[in-house]
Amino acid sequence: MDRMTSFAVPSDVFDWMEQTCAQAIQPGLERMEWVLERLGHPERRCKFIHIAGTNGKGSTAAMIASVIKEAGYSTGLFVSPYILSWRERIQVDGNPISDEAFVHWSNQLRPLAEEIRTEGPGPLTPFEFWTLVAILYFAKDAVPWFVVWETGLGGRLDSTNVCYPLVSVITEVGLDHQAWLGESLADIAQEKAGIIKAGVPVVCGAGRAEVQAVIHEAAQLKNCKVYQVGRDYRIEPAEQTAETGQAFTFSNVYRRLSANVSLMGEHQLKNAGTALMTLDVLRQAYATVIEDEHIQRGLASVHWPGRLEQVSEYPRILLDGAHNVDGVHSLVNALRDHYTYDRLVLILAMMNDKRVEDMLAPLLDVADHVITTQVADQPRSMTGRELAEVARRLHPSASVSSASSVQKALALLRAELGERDLGVIAGSLYLVSEARSLLIQAKDE
Repeated sequence: MDRMTSFAVPSDVFDWMEQTCAQAIQPGLERMEWVLERLGHPERRCKFIHIAGTNGKGSTAAMIASVIKEAGYSTGLFVSPYILSWRERIQVDGNPISDEAFVHWSNQLRPLAEEIRTEGPGPLTPFEFWTLVAILYFAKDAVPWFVVWETGLGGRLDSTNVCYPLVSVITEVGLDHQAWLGESLADIAQEKAGIIKAGVPVVCGAGRAEVQAVIHEAAQLKNCKVYQVGRDYRIEPAEQTAETGQAFTFSNVYRRLSANVSLMGEHQLKNAGTALMTLDVLRQAYATVIEDEHIQRGLASVHWPGRLEQVSEYPRILLDGAHNVDGVHSLVNALRDHYTYDRLVLILAMMNDKRVEDMLAPLLDVADHVITTQVADQPRSMTGRELAEVARRLHPSASVSSASSVQKALALLRAELGERDLGVIAGSLYLVSEARSLLIQAKDE
């Protein structure tokens, strides 16, 4: 499209981003700061709750937003990647940004996005453009009371790290994206700890001692109070288990509360604890009125697509976005603890820059049959045959088949599943997104 023509529809924006934005990951804040300075710093109008972490940050963000909304506060939510639609990246009170608002704020931002290429530090990345659109939308259009603000990659150099939040939240930290964040857990934790700002309370949901040490040191250097899982707040699961929710008790220095969360798996209980500690920081430090009934309703009703989400009852099929080693272990534990079935059949796809063998091994241990496939339009995706070869090398006796597309893999899955069997689709958020779209489309036909 002509570079001087205004965007008319979202596809115009996406086409322009593909042609104009830097397509490789470009860590750093200089481009964000250059644009925000010229916009008059709209980010300073928003009350952010900033969340970083390797696993759990999206679910924790969804829980916090759900409870705050129940308490009557308008709540913005910025998340990535999306599962259903690009519009869910930017939400207010659960309502995705409209096409009209997205196009309007993209048009407002475009002149600076063009100028920065030649007059500034270089072209924006697509994620930086999304982040800036979200800031403009939240600051000047929707104007929510709070903005729950999830990092994209890392923290220190992530484009979301231009905010000065009310509270900084760090969920579980593990090995992922080492090419950009560092090879060791301490290196990655240091990047996540980069969201910590002077004097701002920190809620730390990371369980590993070496990660905690890095985060606590960073907080101490910036004179921040840290609320640490296992020390300042705790989660105790109820003994009963179900496939539709989990009961638990949360306790900290301020309260003891029993509640239910709709998301499944022990890891979601940890995320719920981190969300509740964050909410108590808002209550105690910022006079936010959040009652117990708001917490109970918000957690019971929270919905987060692609996280142990049941998308089909007959046959029974779950989607889970486990896309790294820790995520896979959380999935396996949840399947063992919360679900009953005769046979477990998996559809798996994985990116070639992941720790594929470490992710495959625990899944092969619990699966009765594995169908490997590849994600459409993802050059990083291993082919189904490549992934099947790795699986057979790890477990020569494993029952493995491959499919050249997600659609063909779903057909194989349906043919495999009996009445008491369970199908699970995992290994990549891109896979979950594509499979979910196909499954919902099949329901509607």
